[in-house]
Amino acid sequence: MPTSDGTRRWWATLSESISSRIWPLPVAAIIAAVLAGILLPILDSAVDEHLPAWLEAILFSGGTDAARAVLTTIAGSLITATSLTFSLTVVALQLASNQASPRLLRTFASDRMVHVTLAVFLGTFAYALTVLRTVSDTGGSVPRIAVTVAFALTLASVLMLVLFLAHLASRLRVETMLRDVHRETTRTIALIGADDRPTAPVPERPENARTVLARRSGFVTGIDRDALIEAARDHGAVVRELRQIGASVIEGTPVAEWWPERDAGAGPDAAAEHGTRADRAALEAAVVEAYRVGYERTSPQDIGFGLRQLADIAAKALSPGVNDPTTAVHALSHIAAVLSDLADLPEAPSAYADEDGAARVIPVRHEFAELVEVGVQQVRRYGASDPDVAARLFELIDDVGRHATRPEHRRVLAGQLDRLVASVAAADYDPHERAEFARLADRARRVLAQADSTSV
Repeated sequence: MPTSDGTRRWWATLSESISSRIWPLPVAAIIAAVLAGILLPILDSAVDEHLPAWLEAILFSGGTDAARAVLTTIAGSLITATSLTFSLTVVALQLASNQASPRLLRTFASDRMVHVTLAVFLGTFAYALTVLRTVSDTGGSVPRIAVTVAFALTLASVLMLVLFLAHLASRLRVETMLRDVHRETTRTIALIGADDRPTAPVPERPENARTVLARRSGFVTGIDRDALIEAARDHGAVVRELRQIGASVIEGTPVAEWWPERDAGAGPDAAAEHGTRADRAALEAAVVEAYRVGYERTSPQDIGFGLRQLADIAAKALSPGVNDPTTAVHALSHIAAVLSDLADLPEAPSAYADEDGAARVIPVRHEFAELVEVGVQQVRRYGASDPDVAARLFELIDDVGRHATRPEHRRVLAGQLDRLVASVAAADYDPHERAEFARLADRARRVLAQADSTSV
């Protein structure tokens, strides 16, 4: 059975998969609107003669021609508003791609306000069109309740259009993009940190471990470790991951390896003789199935994806075509916050165990050094010649160093500090600027040294 952590990961993956697509909510709204457009006229004909006077004063009071004109106008205007909304969304996507990062398009596609606005517009259009077919010159009474509901939905659509325009103006601000990516990355870090699966020491790897090959190319968007543990337990095996979440894989290349638990340290033919060919194929198929591979990276389990987006925004801002170092400085502030959260994460487990305590899955760790490199390397390379960006890079090492309690994390930051000092030394700065950088570098070194002395 999935652990509580596994359930959270599964739900996060499912929610992200649904929310990153524009069509589910509008399609659901259209279906609901068509059903309402069919049922409300039936209700109209059943209760029309028994309505109280105060309700009749509120309801639509025109004849069939007026009802047909109102519904036709509503349907025509709502499809026009939908086209406008879609066009504005496409423009927003283009601006986000050109000015920030192409990897932010998924964030815009998952914008709930866009989904709700399209759902209201298309639902109102479908409802008005469905009710229109019940208005007939020879049919007798006019569906007054249904037409009144169409009028109310039109007012709601007008309100949604105003709110959508205000929301879109906010979403196009780079500060909003940075905030959204930061929040999404923070949720991913919290999900990774909440891992409550049982752990075990890493078993010895035999020389004859069998490899599992990828069956499609793409990015590893998630790993169902509960499924891996269950498959390894059922086949009495140990599975070792070779590709971490977010890595690019090519069809036919290794993604994992496995060996029978009883054969660790045994002879060279032990693993090959374990079980039947069908058993081995079943285990390897289960391992491949546990790896979710997609054509683009996603955020639910990928810690590095948020850092990549933030670094892309900073690098794009430092490009000659944009030349906006202030945005790069703001992005570095978010990168510093994310790296500080990563430094506070508990140490990753060496191996996951089954219910009996036997080691079953050896995960690939997210190395702190790699994540720091993702967040800092490109910005340092492109921004070392800008005084504000260089100063913020020194401050980033200072900020993250205050959260780095492990010696290996501090060594990573000290190495980044040395590389930053070298990059700044190669840039064209005046003596005053170099003195300021030297002060910031000395302060960062003192922070790292104090952390070392505290841990001793």
